[in-house]
Amino acid sequence: MLTARTKHLIDLALAEDAARDDITSRAIFPARQRSRAVIDAKQDLVVCGLDVAAEVFRRMSPSLRVRRLARDGDRVKRGAVVMRIEGPTGALLAAERTALNFLQRLSGIATQAARYAAAVAGTGVRVIDTRKTTPGWRELEKYAVRTGGGGNHRVSLAAMFLIKDNHIAAAGSLTRAVQLCRAAARRGIKVEVEARTLPEVREAVASGADIILLDNMSPARIRAAVAIIGGKSKVEVSGGVTFKTLRKFALPGVDFISVGALTHSVAAADLSLDLKGQIDLTTKNTKIRARMRRPRRL
Repeated sequence: MLTARTKHLIDLALAEDAARDDITSRAIFPARQRSRAVIDAKQDLVVCGLDVAAEVFRRMSPSLRVRRLARDGDRVKRGAVVMRIEGPTGALLAAERTALNFLQRLSGIATQAARYAAAVAGTGVRVIDTRKTTPGWRELEKYAVRTGGGGNHRVSLAAMFLIKDNHIAAAGSLTRAVQLCRAAARRGIKVEVEARTLPEVREAVASGADIILLDNMSPARIRAAVAIIGGKSKVEVSGGVTFKTLRKFALPGVDFISVGALTHSVAAADLSLDLKGQIDLTTKNTKIRARMRRPRRL
């Protein structure tokens, strides 16, 4: 997931942390000192962001060598080592926090998405994300949702028409709002309409909306709405859905359940970086001269 946008974000993160001006590491470690380190999981998780973390180390110093021991999407157990890093000690530690920030957040999202996807397995319903993402991180966070087995809603405002209450009020009616969007639509762009009542559902069906979003409806009301739609449009459910109530909303006829919690309030996954030894530069075989321990959490 190393797009130009992601690389720019990495550069911003390293600059924000003043990683190339780590006064503590500079004071303690000789410039020529090299070390080995590992990143390991402190919990069961779905790993995501390994390529991003590796790029953080590479952009910090070309002398840092990274070996990935897992792939994005792998389910790893507590204690599993997912990455090894070797190179200048100062550069390694200066990049540590930035690399872990990416890896922990993306793995947290992927792990959350996997839980939600498993909860609706066998229902035919797909759990999808929203635009409630961290500014600047949307591309990565939506990638993490996919990595965990969830789906993506629109990536941006330009990806699809989504007619909501304010649009309907401005257009004068739901039907008129759909007509205006159809007239402006490029080929292949879908039109989704938010409906909060059953009369709005009927109007959305009559207007020919591609997707009807049932907003903050109870399971009983959703069943009634699905019967009205009758397969003429895709059905999305949104609003008031939690992990505990998810299965109640995964009803026959529902295609998607959108959940902002996939990205906006996810706990970071617990991974840490530990130094495993200093490389002896006086021998050809780069033996580990001394085992070095650091606290497991920052």
